[in-house]
Amino acid sequence: MATAADAAPAGTFPSFMAEGTLLCRRREYDKALACFSNALKLRAGDKHCLVARSKCYLKLGDTENSLKDAEASLQNDQTFSEGLYQKAETLYTMGDFEFALVFYHRGYRLRPELQKFRLGIEKSEEAIVNCIGSPSSVKLEIKEGLCFISRQAESKKANQKLQIKLTKDQKWTRKQEPARNPKTERQLLGELYADKAYLEKLLKDEDLMESSTKQGIKVADLVLSGISYLDTRSEFWQQQKPIYARVRERKLRQQRWIRDKKRKPADVGRYIVKSMEDIDMLLAGDCPEESCKKAERVLKTIQGWPDDDVPNKNELIGNLHSCIGNAQLEMGQTEAALQSHQMDLEFARQNALPDAVSRALDNIGRVYARIGKFQQAIDTWEEKIPMAKSSLEKTWLFHEIGRCYLELNKAEAAQNYGQKSLQSAEEEGDVEWQLHATVLVAQAEVKLKDYRSAIMSFEKALEKAKLIHNEGAQKAIVTALDDISKSFIEELNERSEEATVYSLKDDCSSENTKDNFEKYRERRRSERSAGNQDGKQKEDARNFKEERGRRKEGGSERESKEDGSRGEKKGRDGRRAAAGARDSRARPGEPQ
Repeated sequence: MATAADAAPAGTFPSFMAEGTLLCRRREYDKALACFSNALKLRAGDKHCLVARSKCYLKLGDTENSLKDAEASLQNDQTFSEGLYQKAETLYTMGDFEFALVFYHRGYRLRPELQKFRLGIEKSEEAIVNCIGSPSSVKLEIKEGLCFISRQAESKKANQKLQIKLTKDQKWTRKQEPARNPKTERQLLGELYADKAYLEKLLKDEDLMESSTKQGIKVADLVLSGISYLDTRSEFWQQQKPIYARVRERKLRQQRWIRDKKRKPADVGRYIVKSMEDIDMLLAGDCPEESCKKAERVLKTIQGWPDDDVPNKNELIGNLHSCIGNAQLEMGQTEAALQSHQMDLEFARQNALPDAVSRALDNIGRVYARIGKFQQAIDTWEEKIPMAKSSLEKTWLFHEIGRCYLELNKAEAAQNYGQKSLQSAEEEGDVEWQLHATVLVAQAEVKLKDYRSAIMSFEKALEKAKLIHNEGAQKAIVTALDDISKSFIEELNERSEEATVYSLKDDCSSENTKDNFEKYRERRRSERSAGNQDGKQKEDARNFKEERGRRKEGGSERESKEDGSRGEKKGRDGRRAAAGARDSRARPGEPQ
């Protein structure tokens, strides 16, 4: 019998994958990990999901599980490039630079066009050189069998057996260890050096070290585990990039900075163009985080250059703020994106750049619409309307403003902007935007309860959807037409009944006329159809009046006929009575 933990989660595999990817972009790796785990319960062994979960483990510092998932993704396909890259990244983080280099090379042979494998090879080689020096300075002497791999495996097992909690003897040993050079530790740990100094200060508080948390864990164990983690990381960073390598890198960086100061204008232009192309490609390639980091680095570089080297420096800075804002919006960081686009707008206005002002207003409106502040989005986009240059730009702008008005239940304004968008789209000759604008107009007409016009607009939209072979739009429009037709028929029925009652109110004076009218209305109601209701209302009322007039004119004739019929009835009764008397006389045996 399956337990509750083994039961399939409520949801689908694509939904769990999409949610996990979004949470990764927001850096909520714990929640993303749960989503990918649920996805693997529905589709066990999916290599893409395993790689995604491995990335979450790696971000959380769980290198062991990260390596397991990376290896599992390669179990059925050894040429899976994403799995090879993730395994190499995990091994590099674990400090196994040699093995990481092996898998970076494997991935590079399979996918040489991917830059990440080349960068992985470079950083692995640099880390190895930093640890042991350049290959030319090392001379190997084969004196006995090499057992490097077995020793490394034994070392890894020993590290896995290391426990976080330390005994009293180990604590004493930790206290007796000679302290490292503070300057060296500060260089290795960077910003984390202050955290380590604070934890070491807490160790001197004996009362605090003897206390425990609500979960029963001693504070001393927590503090020592934190210090142990920082020591482990500092050893890794020391191995990855020793102090002497950092000094050499600092000197090289200073030399590059001096060389960059003497950069030629042509080199500056090439650097800027190449950087902007890379930023746009990363954003278009679903890598907003990398695009944002690249744009921030370029922005910092350009801000350090003199104005003489970069003639359009202010315009370029505003453009980079715009790129950063677009990447932040893709990552879900709406507040940061709004701030970046507002900085772009401020730079554009300060330097009188109308194109940049138009771009910034466009982006600010998109952010407001994304977070549901539709009125602010409308105000921003309406300020941009005079700056729109092409019909296609006006089409998009009018459509988005109309959509915001529709969200605010202002149907008349939405209909007005939808018609403007449709007109601009027709001027541009863009059928797809004509479809969007027509649907917006139809939806506004539904809000206004103008069902007849809404049906006509949706039918036009359906023709355009068929023209561009958009099956999804066709299905949605057909469904909308069915719903509107039902509402339209109900409204027509109500309107028809009211119109018939008002038109015949003065003529229906007697009770007989009322009864006849009710019967007539019931008969006509069953004959009505949705297509010709409005045209038949007046005709029905006119036919009923004519029928009633004919009955009035033939009233005298009916009375004379009724008198004659009563005379005939009396004669028939007399004849029957006489015949009955004759019969009674013919049967003498019966009582009189």
